[in-house]
Amino acid sequence: MPYLSIMKKDRNKPIVQITNHEIEQYALKMTTDESEQVKELVASSDSKLDYIDMLSGNLVGQLLKMLVKISNAKRVLEIGTFTGYSALMMAEALPEDGEIITIEMNLLYQELAEDHFAKFDTENKIHLMKGNAQELITDLNGEFDLVFLDADKVSYSFYFKQSIEKLRKGGLMIVDNVLWGGAVLHPQDEKSAALDAFNKAVAEDERVEQILLPFLDGLTVIRKK
Repeated sequence: MPYLSIMKKDRNKPIVQITNHEIEQYALKMTTDESEQVKELVASSDSKLDYIDMLSGNLVGQLLKMLVKISNAKRVLEIGTFTGYSALMMAEALPEDGEIITIEMNLLYQELAEDHFAKFDTENKIHLMKGNAQELITDLNGEFDLVFLDADKVSYSFYFKQSIEKLRKGGLMIVDNVLWGGAVLHPQDEKSAALDAFNKAVAEDERVEQILLPFLDGLTVIRKK
């Protein structure tokens, strides 16, 4: 089965393709493959859930791994765990003393992520926090080298405001789904309006520099000055 067909099961609604499908398939073929552990996690998630299109996928996953490595990140915050795909990808790139704190509110996703981390996170780098990220993030202590944001879209501006204060100078924040299938161009619903407002707020924030990459569903890489 083609990889992207696993990532995006049909929910009886159109999927807007931001970039050319054939080019994405070519890019996947030319990108470092997932580890066997990550592939097992994908298969496990696919067998237990109707839809796994919230998995980041290998293009985003390998970019996260690369950014973790080249930034020498040791402490990572992830907001939105789902079943643990992106956390495991980043954990594979961390040094021995590195850690990821990942937050998930959905009870089923918590259970699946816990099972996956127990099986695949053999070095115990990943720490799952269960609950509402809006509440939990305010209680986190210390600085982070990298933040990955892939949670409820309406709350992106709140998460940015909270996590940018906890991001070290020179640290990176990666934000997924910022184009929302192109809906941010002419927002007609709460999520697309919230994402458009988030994108504009980041673009106007003098504390950061950023690049919005128009591939998959849009990905913004932010660096704190």
